[in-house]
Amino acid sequence: MKKLTHNMSKGIVIIPTYNEIENIESIIRAVFSLHKPFHILIVDDNSPDHTAKKVVELQNEFQGRLFLENRTKKSGLGTAYVHGFKWALANQYEYIFEMDADFSHNPNDLEKLYDACHFESADVAIGSRYITGVNVVNWPLSRVLLSYFASVYVRMITGMKIQDATAGFMCYKKEVLESINLDKIKFIGYAFQIEMKYRAYAKNFVILEVPIIFTDRAKGQSKMSGSIIKEAVFGVISLRIKKFFKGL
Repeated sequence: MKKLTHNMSKGIVIIPTYNEIENIESIIRAVFSLHKPFHILIVDDNSPDHTAKKVVELQNEFQGRLFLENRTKKSGLGTAYVHGFKWALANQYEYIFEMDADFSHNPNDLEKLYDACHFESADVAIGSRYITGVNVVNWPLSRVLLSYFASVYVRMITGMKIQDATAGFMCYKKEVLESINLDKIKFIGYAFQIEMKYRAYAKNFVILEVPIIFTDRAKGQSKMSGSIIKEAVFGVISLRIKKFFKGL
């Protein structure tokens, strides 16, 4: 993991990718077109469609702003983010973002998340689909209900007052990630998002939800599966039990 010698931006957007060739260039350009100067770290799991190769091409255009970490195989969302978090901390970024590559998260909302952490009291800002009703576009009702009731269930089990516990559009202040033992993160699928919020909550960090509109991907393949949902459901219970008996 190479370390940068200088850092002109305080914020880095981590985007994990697996077969995102249809979206990768557009999402990178969209982030770099924002008024706020974010950097981007792509963590690619050896995509057969050559997503990483496209990123390398774009690095010539966005030198010192676009970074790539290649992993040898598809190892799951959680491990990709942990890899990215460690890289971002090693390179002393103040604000570390999670975002999908597929435009389900609107890049313009990165500035809202940044503002919540920089100008308001948030240590963790969540791009929330459910803080002002249900703001989800193009999802089948079954998927909306699954996601919504997953968050209700997480609130019941954990006591967290978070409306969108499975959200994957986030900003963390670096102090939050420094205080969490990233090597102990257990989950790799969507339960990873719940676990990270819960670990921040257990350490009394301020978590704010910022309303966003989530739009389902238009291009490429969804990564959601039955095993990911099962991990999320049973993972929450095990997290709560672990904290009850010996703390996180």
